[in-house]
Parts: sequence; C-alpha cells; structure tokens
Amino acid sequence: MKRYRFVRGLKFVLFAALFVTVFGFVVMSLWNWLMPVLFGWHLINFWQAVGVLVLSKILFGGFRGHPGRHLYWRRRMMERWEQMTPEEREKFRQGMRGRCGPFGPAAAEPKA
Repeated sequence: MKRYRFVRGLKFVLFAALFVTVFGFVVMSLWNWLMPVLFGWHLINFWQAVGVLVLSKILFGGFRGHPGRHLYWRRRMMERWEQMTPEEREKFRQGMRGRCGPFGPAAAEPKA
C-alpha cells in the first residue's frame, strides 16, 4: 500500500512538472511573440513566464482547493428549492422573471 502511494505521488509530481514546463513555454512564446510587437514590452524568459502563470492564478483563479467546493451555493439552492411548496416556487420564478427575464423550459419554447 505504501509503495502504491509513493508511485502515485511520483506520478503527480512528474505530471505537475510537465504541466508547468509546457505551459511556461507556451506563455513565454505567446508573450514574446505578441507583447513586444503590440505594446513595445520586453521579452521574458521561462522563469518569468512561470511567474506570470502563478500571478494570474493568484489574481484570477484564487486558491480554492478542491474543485467543486466553490459550487456550494448550487447545492444549497437545490436543497432550498426542494423544500419550497409549488406556490413558493412559482413566486420565486415570477420574481426572477421580473429581474432577469424569462428562463427555464418555458423560455426555450417558441412563442406563437
């Protein structure tokens, strides 16, 4: 069992290193191809490209942890929806239509 974990961890580290290397070179190539021509910025090296990847992850992606945990609101809304009576559901739909316009199966049907 310990050997399996070691092999699994080694695979993870190798794939992570491969991922960082490939995307680092992609970012570096795109930056060096576009930015100097478009904006007159300097060329960057591989490590600067990896830094840009990390910075973009921090600024735009965050560190949420396990994927799917940020969808907690969806599970919570589904639980609340299931506890609503049909009258409460219709009232909620009408309120959303007033704010967001038509949605759901009725919105997909063409009007005659």
